[in-house]
Amino acid sequence: MAAASRYGVSLKQLRELMEHRGREGVDRVSEYGGVHEIARKLNTSEQTGLSGEHSDLEHRRDYFGSNTIPPKPPKTFLALVWEALQDVTLIILQVAAAVSLALSFYKPPKTEEEVVDEGENHADWIEGVAILLAVVIVVLVTAFNDWSKEKQFRGLQDRIEGEQTFSVIRNSNTVQIQVGEIVVGDIILVKYGDLLPADGLVIQSNDLKVDESSLTGESDQVKKGVSVDPMVLSGTHIMEGSGKVLVTAVGVNSQAGIIFTLLGAAADEVEEEEKKQKKLEKKNKGRDTNQNKSSQLDNLSASPNLEEGVGNSHPSHALPNSTPGGGEAAEAGPPEVEGEKSVLQAKLTNLAIQIGYGGMGVSLITVLILSIRFSIDEFFTKGSSWELYYINFYVKFVIIGVTVLVVAVPEGLPLAVTLSLAYSVKKMMADNNLVRHLDACETMGNATTICSDKTGTLTTNRMTVVQAYICNHHYKPDRNSLPKIRDLPSHVGVLITQGIAVNSSYSSDVQQNTSGLPTQIGNKTECSLLGFVIDLGVDYRQLRREMPDTKFKKVYTFNSARKSMSTIIPLASGGFRVYTKGASEIIMKKCSFLIGDNGKVESFTAAHQDRLVQNVIEPMAKDGLRTISIAYRDFVPGKAEKNQVHYDPGTEPNFETMGEDNVIANMTCVCVVGIEDPVREEVPAAIRKCQRAGITVRMVTGDNINTARAIATKCGIIKPGDNFLVLEGKEFNKRIRDAHTNEVRQDLLDKIWPRLRVLARSQPIDKYTLVKGIIDSNMSSAREVVAVTGDGTNDAPALKKADVGFAMGIAGTDVAKEASDIILTDDNFTSIVKAVMWGRNVYDSIAKFLQFQLTVNVVAVVVAFVGACAIQDSPLKAVQMLWVNLIMDTLASLALSTELPTPELLLRKPYGRTSPLISATMAKNILGQAIYQLVVVFGIMFFGELIFDIDSGRGADLRAPPSEHFTMIFNAFVMMTLFNEINARKIHGQRNVFKGVFTNPIYYVIWFVTFIAQIIIIQFGGQAFSTSKLNLEQWIWCIFFGVGTLVWQQVITSIPVGSLGKSMELGSTPPDMSSPCVAEDNANSSYNTHPVVGRSGQILWIRGLTRLQTQLRVIRAFKSTLEDMEEKRSCHSMHSLRSTRSYLTRPTSDISYIDDEEKGRKGSGQATNGHYIRASTHDPSC
Repeated sequence: MAAASRYGVSLKQLRELMEHRGREGVDRVSEYGGVHEIARKLNTSEQTGLSGEHSDLEHRRDYFGSNTIPPKPPKTFLALVWEALQDVTLIILQVAAAVSLALSFYKPPKTEEEVVDEGENHADWIEGVAILLAVVIVVLVTAFNDWSKEKQFRGLQDRIEGEQTFSVIRNSNTVQIQVGEIVVGDIILVKYGDLLPADGLVIQSNDLKVDESSLTGESDQVKKGVSVDPMVLSGTHIMEGSGKVLVTAVGVNSQAGIIFTLLGAAADEVEEEEKKQKKLEKKNKGRDTNQNKSSQLDNLSASPNLEEGVGNSHPSHALPNSTPGGGEAAEAGPPEVEGEKSVLQAKLTNLAIQIGYGGMGVSLITVLILSIRFSIDEFFTKGSSWELYYINFYVKFVIIGVTVLVVAVPEGLPLAVTLSLAYSVKKMMADNNLVRHLDACETMGNATTICSDKTGTLTTNRMTVVQAYICNHHYKPDRNSLPKIRDLPSHVGVLITQGIAVNSSYSSDVQQNTSGLPTQIGNKTECSLLGFVIDLGVDYRQLRREMPDTKFKKVYTFNSARKSMSTIIPLASGGFRVYTKGASEIIMKKCSFLIGDNGKVESFTAAHQDRLVQNVIEPMAKDGLRTISIAYRDFVPGKAEKNQVHYDPGTEPNFETMGEDNVIANMTCVCVVGIEDPVREEVPAAIRKCQRAGITVRMVTGDNINTARAIATKCGIIKPGDNFLVLEGKEFNKRIRDAHTNEVRQDLLDKIWPRLRVLARSQPIDKYTLVKGIIDSNMSSAREVVAVTGDGTNDAPALKKADVGFAMGIAGTDVAKEASDIILTDDNFTSIVKAVMWGRNVYDSIAKFLQFQLTVNVVAVVVAFVGACAIQDSPLKAVQMLWVNLIMDTLASLALSTELPTPELLLRKPYGRTSPLISATMAKNILGQAIYQLVVVFGIMFFGELIFDIDSGRGADLRAPPSEHFTMIFNAFVMMTLFNEINARKIHGQRNVFKGVFTNPIYYVIWFVTFIAQIIIIQFGGQAFSTSKLNLEQWIWCIFFGVGTLVWQQVITSIPVGSLGKSMELGSTPPDMSSPCVAEDNANSSYNTHPVVGRSGQILWIRGLTRLQTQLRVIRAFKSTLEDMEEKRSCHSMHSLRSTRSYLTRPTSDISYIDDEEKGRKGSGQATNGHYIRASTHDPSC
């Protein structure tokens, strides 16, 4: 009660208040005495805000809550261990090892006459234990990998969260604070493009319009104001205007927070319902079929009802896309088949399926051959009778078959993908690329087109007024030539300084530094104009204090359609003045008068306008300057001058009724200024790199065409004499649209985009049209991969349509960032080039690992298969193959996936969407090395006892001790594999395989550790690893065979690929999305927790895909935690809500893995990005 009385309004009252909307909301606010009275009860001031004292802020957090939604604790290490144990092939290995272990303790004699020697084969149990131990190690490594990666990503998330800030007023100052630090009672400043971080009441509105579709499902923009609809909610977007908001609810107490808290509880209930359903299905198995179906349908309906209950529990806000009476039922059904996968995902999925079929077939044939040959030899040829003793042999055959399967599929591939992407993303943070969608990293490696903004990306975004046209005088050529206030007529000086200081966002500010350049805060164009006021010798802050924004009559805020901003203020002498600033050609069309010589008002005729354009604006634009005009218009109650408007003193003009076009008309032009935004020094070189790398750079800007052409020339996008197009948005639309229907035609667009390099005076829809046209074009054999930059709210459609959307981290709006895949934290074009390098590096890293891994697999599988056929045994034992496959390859994936990108990556063309994952050169290397290694292995297998003067290990008894013969095979194979890891670093036919080997410490440390581990295994592994100690000579031979792979690689490199090139390529075609093995996952019941287990045998045995469920938890955890920051900031926007509902109906194991998070993101015109889909390790509530 003490806290409630301290504030005069309780948490419960504020929560209930925020449930109302529109007229009802206005009435409820008035019951509390109005917005201003609520602010007083919360002990805050509309002008000065909170004091900012630590004790006051902490008390508010304790009573009203903090602006965070606590995440669900991550899964424990034991839970991750249990999930890793669910792998099908590991289960088979465990069962086989357990049977082998049991039989080692119970071995009846083959005949009654035989007596068992107690001391014989005392170590039979070791092989079973060793396999179990290997499985335990694999499980622990997998679990630890998941656990450590999630911990790392959460740390990364905390770092990202620290960079998310919002403008608030505290102690009379406008400051930027972290979103999580906002408390009830704060006065926040909202503007166009913001994503609201908390619930609140509008104190002041300047044409404020909000998109509330995240909570209401209605796409119409809602006008907000004290007397219209004062409630604004977290997660909604400011689409127009600006204003001040009193924060009334934060975190779990906000309306979005309440919903997500309920959704989190619903998710837990859904899991319980799934468990109950499974138990019920088991009980009903023997019952009547119809009865069983009925009970299943009843249970299946439970979860949608739960989710619907969440919506109904909050009647004022139905969840998006919900309809009364079970509108969510449709979403609970089978989801749609997804759109395009990313390039790498599609190729890897197809490759895994192909290898999976091969591995399954070879393993089954191996088991059959071993079993049939043994049965014929033992029971038909020798005529032996069945004894329990013989089970040992069949168990051994099954173990060999399963280990062949384990080796056959690239077990390390998912880990290599995960490590490469995670490592790249972490490093890209240092290169100013904040990756929000993991697959965007590798997609950038295939980019063929970059559509870039100009301001801030190609230029420094440090704008300065360097030229001005005032009173018919052109002040040029640089900033030193600009006038002072004393050089201008007094009333002209007032019009310019007040027209800039007042007619701009009050959050824009220029702070003088004792050393260096002034700091520009807010809109950089406005900052340059404020800098011009300072250069004139006037304090714009004093002008703002004299005219606080609370006195404004109306504000028309800047947007891409207006390309201008206007503010209506009261005049001290009575009446109103309209100030306007914006693009010079736009403003001049609205001007009928001009301030000429000595400050006299002159008529601004069409001829005069043409002269001004020709003599002033075009020369400025050709110098690369952005031209801005400032104009005004007076509405006076008394006698009106020729450029003023008279109104009846008894009635004020109703600007709302007049309409913007009538208010902003017949203006008087005061001045034209030229703003310089220099091209970044590093940009021309970066663009040359892109062009050399086969990437076309196009500039899309809202600037004047002459300014755009000048900047594009300085950047190197166009060169004199090039036959490239530079078009304005109007001309672009005229050329690509049908003359009769006005619809965009692809055939017309295809005539334009290949030559188009600069699109000036463009609207956001023009950028979207261009991006969509390039992506949809069939002019080239491979589809173009398009990257786009954007900073404005209206850039969101183009950012979402692009293959990779880059949002500006500094100048970008929250809406643009939410629609993007990567955020450029420095707004610099060179960071995009770095993203291209990292993307290509990811692709190459995966290819390197594939080249290495597949060589190991081919040799191991062939050796096991031939051994089964020829000598009824596998020369490589189960534990040895587990070491090779699960330990060495895991280490190899880490070593080969962490190579740094090199400038050479930008010296070749993009791979393209149809380029093979395994090129002809790689296939040649794989086959060439496999032939060498097979010759060595089979040479030792069949002639080793003769060459090395050792006992033959062929035909040994089941319980025979490890032989030197087979140990030599194992050791030589590992040495060849280890040295071939060096060869695998080069995939494009380079001869010097050692180049850069010591630039990656992870690589050479792992290589030497693996080498030492192999020595320990051979010399001390004994029965556990089926090895026998080797002498120095034998070791020298094994290392000699290993070094031979390096020499042999030079021979392979000399062999031309020739006409067989195309036939040797693999992994160029992505899987058919309608094929059962891929689409079935999408069509699976929402309540089948492990759909893989219930599928046909073809999926069950695809080792790589089943292993993905453990490895890809890392990816999901990364994607989830990486994006928690945006989710918390928006308090879960529309995309969050939809995505969380997807989470509730999502199977925990799927084949299409990463793509599940991207459902509809690229193929839909709606803003349905899957940014906030939750990983299974997180609560949907946060």
